[in-house]
Amino acid sequence: MALPEELADMLLGSIVDGQFPSESVLPSEGELALKYGMSRLTVREAVRILRSQNIVSIRRGRGTFINPPKAWTSLAAVVRIEERRSSSGGVSGRLIEARRMVEIGAAQLAAVNRSKEDLDALAASIEEMRMANRLNRVELFVEADIAFHDVIMHATANMFIPFMFEPFGSLLIEARTETSAIPEIQVNAIAMHEAILEALTAGDPGRSRDAMEAHMDQTENDLRRYVIDANQTAARKASL
Repeated sequence: MALPEELADMLLGSIVDGQFPSESVLPSEGELALKYGMSRLTVREAVRILRSQNIVSIRRGRGTFINPPKAWTSLAAVVRIEERRSSSGGVSGRLIEARRMVEIGAAQLAAVNRSKEDLDALAASIEEMRMANRLNRVELFVEADIAFHDVIMHATANMFIPFMFEPFGSLLIEARTETSAIPEIQVNAIAMHEAILEALTAGDPGRSRDAMEAHMDQTENDLRRYVIDANQTAARKASL
């Protein structure tokens, strides 16, 4: 990571931690250079990076101000502050909400437009998930899981749909890794993916939509049971 990017990340961390609250003025270039032991040029480039993500904005004659998170255009930055604000699993829960909005409709559309190649690719992904489960290879399981849903996005034959989830790439991997590390969740996911494939193979839009909705329900329930509730229980025990 280059120095300006490293400093921009540190400044973002300070903003997320509340050292520089929304609507407050960022210290001057000289002050930041002294604080972080970097040149003014590095500070200027770091601030430019934050400006490009609308995390800060310059008000002529007044200084560089911290924008409220709702104005930020960087998904990674928004996720960082949401993780800070939310309880355990909060960001993952919101991601599931976003997935519902797209993936249920995508499954319905894919039932009409899917090809034999799409069905073969979906079956191959499920087989890879089974193998990863047997080998206890979480990273392979996550890769196959994401590939399954990616095939459905493209099987809609609508060029816009696959791009709707492209910005969530790294976040999807992180969220899936968190839940897929739990064997029971892997077993549930395999069963749900099999039901989705059966519905798509039948070419039934309504059944495909229902199967994907059931999968989202199961994913949400598993997150709550095995991650959120488990973390809350552990926190209560640690406080005793």
